[in-house]
Amino acid sequence: MPTPSFDLAQPQRRSQPTGTEAGARIQPREWQSKLIQLLRARLGQPSLSGHDVLIHAGPGAGKTLGALLSFQRLHREGRLHRFVVFCHRSSIARQWLTAAGRLGLALEEWDPKRSDWEGEGLLLSYQSAARHRQRLELELGHDLGHGPWLAIADEVHHLGLDPEEPEASAWGHAFTTLTAGASLRLGLSGTPFRADNLAFCAARRIRIEENGEIAERIVPDLCVEPRRLILAGDVRPLEFRFQDGWVEHGYEELNSERENSPLSAEHRESWRARNLRRAIRLGDGGGIALRLLLQARQRLEQVRLDHPGAGGLVIARDINHARRLGALLEEQGDRIHLVHSQDPEANARLTSFQAGDADWLVSIDMCAEGFDAPRLRVVAYLTTVVTRSRFVQAITRAVRMDEARSGLEPIPRQASYVYAPADPLLIGHARTWSLSEPYRIQPRPASQQPPAGAGDGASGPPLQALTDAAGRMIAMEGPRLPDFLNRRT
Repeated sequence: MPTPSFDLAQPQRRSQPTGTEAGARIQPREWQSKLIQLLRARLGQPSLSGHDVLIHAGPGAGKTLGALLSFQRLHREGRLHRFVVFCHRSSIARQWLTAAGRLGLALEEWDPKRSDWEGEGLLLSYQSAARHRQRLELELGHDLGHGPWLAIADEVHHLGLDPEEPEASAWGHAFTTLTAGASLRLGLSGTPFRADNLAFCAARRIRIEENGEIAERIVPDLCVEPRRLILAGDVRPLEFRFQDGWVEHGYEELNSERENSPLSAEHRESWRARNLRRAIRLGDGGGIALRLLLQARQRLEQVRLDHPGAGGLVIARDINHARRLGALLEEQGDRIHLVHSQDPEANARLTSFQAGDADWLVSIDMCAEGFDAPRLRVVAYLTTVVTRSRFVQAITRAVRMDEARSGLEPIPRQASYVYAPADPLLIGHARTWSLSEPYRIQPRPASQQPPAGAGDGASGPPLQALTDAAGRMIAMEGPRLPDFLNRRT
């Protein structure tokens, strides 16, 4: 049976290995080896390309491990002395600490009560960096001034840069200031673009001319497309099921006529947004959300016939909405964990779900970036957020593979499933989720910006309408699956 392109298994330790021994046990993926070569070249000729390196690689690609392996190799060669990791969530911080421990690297979390650190690496949150910027300037300048060092920004697109109000983008301003002396600044992102048309840190901008206008693009130095990872068996393909339907809009006048709008065919922006708000409500007369959720639940039951530990994720609009969706699943006999940022026990519930203690995770804002649960196989997207970055971040929670399943499934892996209302923007994002496109920054006011990801004209897997009438499911096959099948013939 084919194996993934790198070893997913945890190394078995008879004794605590040194960093060199631990790193040697891990076979890098092809792109991770290229990353090491790229960083080595940038260190050798810094004046030609600057010290910013941007990596675009989605969930499951191995960004964390790739960055740490790169430092470890270059440290062993005497090219780098230390490294500092910046990240924006505590869940992401835990993943960095775990991965560093796996390699035998000493990565320490910054503690404001201490003024020194002894390991190779220091871990900082974006918020701490901004809050304690002046103090950290002094401490990092003292600790890192004796040798070349690497700055790593995880999910770097959060570090926006506003040229008109530099102090307003506090995270980006703090990172730029604190890493000014770094030999290299490595930005990692699964979605290297922003909806507000701002640039971000650790990324080189290229000026371009299109249709007589000067604009800028942020082009990754190394791009690992999801379709390549799917082909290698490192991640799962996704199949989409968009629930269509007629949305009824009434008026306050008693005798006024009601107007119906087809969810998938409505392109007037104000009506499209109104349709989606109605479609995700469980009490909506069209029953779109109810049908979507029940079909997602039925799909999870089918997946569990072969993958008994599989779980599902529901992305809700707000806390009250999440509670109603969770209550419906509980009525069907499912075990759920509800998590949101205002819940002090949210992280404990996330850990519990990862361990298999619930059937469904119902979330508002905590399961996009940094949440790793390979048991996730079904996602129900029931929120009004339609930016490409948030949609892609949410659905790709379901692409990860784990060690236990990698030895049981052929390549390409068994698909995971995404259920969502048939909103035209979401359908467009689904067509291109497995492709990588440069982030284009337009020099015009934000009020004139088009919706992120809309109207790009990108081609993708064909939509299959099961009937001409609205109200049915629109199916979308997983990306590149037809190509996989053709290669076998």
